[in-house]
Amino acid sequence: MKLLKVLPKNKDIQLLKRLLPFAKKEWKTFALALALLPFLSSASAVQPLLVQKAIDGPIATGNLDGLHQYVWLLAISLLVQIVFQSVQGFLVQKAGQRMTASIRQNLFNHVLSLSSNYFSKMPVGKLITRLTSDVEALGDVFSTGAVGVISDFFSILVVLGFMAALNPWLALILFIWLIPITAMVLYFQKRYRAATYRSREELSSLNAVLQENILGINVVQLFRREKRNNENYGQVNNRYIKALDETILFDSSISAIMEWAGLVGIALLLWFGGIKALDNSITFGVLVAFIQYAQRLFNPIRQITEKFTVFQSGFTSIERLSAILDEPIEIKDPENPQHLPLSEAKGEITFEHVSLAYKEDETVLKDLNFTIKPGEKVALVGPTGAGKSSIIRLLSRLYEPSEGRILIDGVDITQVTQAELRNYVGVILQDGFLFSGDVASNIALGDEYSQEKIEDAARRMNVDSFIQRLPQGYQTEIRERGNNLSSGQKQLLAFARAAVRYPPILVLDEATASLDVRTEAQVQEALDRLLEGRTAIIIAHRLTTIRNVDRILVLKRGELVEEGNHDQLMQQNGLYASLYRLQMLAA
Repeated sequence: MKLLKVLPKNKDIQLLKRLLPFAKKEWKTFALALALLPFLSSASAVQPLLVQKAIDGPIATGNLDGLHQYVWLLAISLLVQIVFQSVQGFLVQKAGQRMTASIRQNLFNHVLSLSSNYFSKMPVGKLITRLTSDVEALGDVFSTGAVGVISDFFSILVVLGFMAALNPWLALILFIWLIPITAMVLYFQKRYRAATYRSREELSSLNAVLQENILGINVVQLFRREKRNNENYGQVNNRYIKALDETILFDSSISAIMEWAGLVGIALLLWFGGIKALDNSITFGVLVAFIQYAQRLFNPIRQITEKFTVFQSGFTSIERLSAILDEPIEIKDPENPQHLPLSEAKGEITFEHVSLAYKEDETVLKDLNFTIKPGEKVALVGPTGAGKSSIIRLLSRLYEPSEGRILIDGVDITQVTQAELRNYVGVILQDGFLFSGDVASNIALGDEYSQEKIEDAARRMNVDSFIQRLPQGYQTEIRERGNNLSSGQKQLLAFARAAVRYPPILVLDEATASLDVRTEAQVQEALDRLLEGRTAIIIAHRLTTIRNVDRILVLKRGELVEEGNHDQLMQQNGLYASLYRLQMLAA
């Protein structure tokens, strides 16, 4: 795995440091779980010693009267072990789930703060995989817990201490045997981590293909792409299964090694210990105790290897999640923001030498210079790819200009908060996206508007009658992406959204394209009232709809090539006139 090869040796430490802020929030719970370790480990380690004392004492002498005290002590130690183990497990799980929830929330908040440029490059399916599967894998690490590993290490040290005190030579035999076993386990865990990274990447690709086909199901079926897309999905699925098989192979190898190591370790004890017992170098009780200690030694070692396997998977998840957290937030609010005069809004827009390049070699807008006066209605016109929508994204600060600056009422938009800017500039897009919830909440979009104000905005935009015809009116539940509404109905709700906010500047991006002629006439009448005294930028491919605007800006390949009203541009006989005549000819 190339990525893993270039990772520095202290990469895992750096990854763990990223989790420290989340772990600190739960330090009291972790501290309480760690405080139980001495009692838990001692209760477990003393049990073989009690068995040895019972065998070499009352049982060996035939005096069973003294056996009862060992039975009671053994029962008490088992009860202490069970209770403390349950409490510790509960505490670790509780803290782990809270940490996972905190990380998930932190990631979601960061993703919502990223610019549109990031989402244009990152497939949605891959992003969702990281926010779900990778976070869940990280949750397994917390649930398994560093506390669990510390507990196992502590148990190993306590058991080795008891074994060394009981018989140093037998303890040394087991310790030497663990050296090659540890080396093999570390080797397979390294291979497991590389395989896990590959499997996660393939799972991301699989989800990306799945998400793309579900969203484009109508196109898939209309163009009979089912077989072809199914084959493509099968290829990605097979790559994922192949990568997953590798993780299963290495995980199974580690489990098999530990099972084999435990059996061989006990066999070595029986051999050397049996010889010692036969020549009376050790008692039979010591041999039995050592076998029990061996089981208690290999159990935490086995658990540690299993947990480290989970940790390797977790480290992979942290690497992938860190790639999201390290993604810079390009569009930030200023530390000392200026304010747009909402109560005395004018709505003047100025572009000063504005250029935009999504990539270094991909310039979209070039040195734009224009001013839209307060209350002016301006249309943006040009061929597909001329940069019309890019101007809207810049004005709304979904992107930052590569060069130049944009002013609203004399204030640089980078010097005001995004919330204030987007209250000042209302945008109605061609595709009115709807969220799950009722109609009223989709108009308010989380802002505190009264039901009366929401209904008043809908009436002003002539869309109240459509809403009243819905099954529950404003309380009608909207399914995912508004699938129970038509494209035109979704667009009507977008107009109500803009009306309830009543912004000084309104941007219409092919806003009436999804409406029929009658509905468009009704909405256009309401729009004229809404736009009265307000600045408007209109993008429309049907040039007949913008004949009456104050000014038309004509774009070509990201440059402003013509401007004027309809009559002036027709007299110039340039690009606008050519586009207009073509549309008339087509009509």
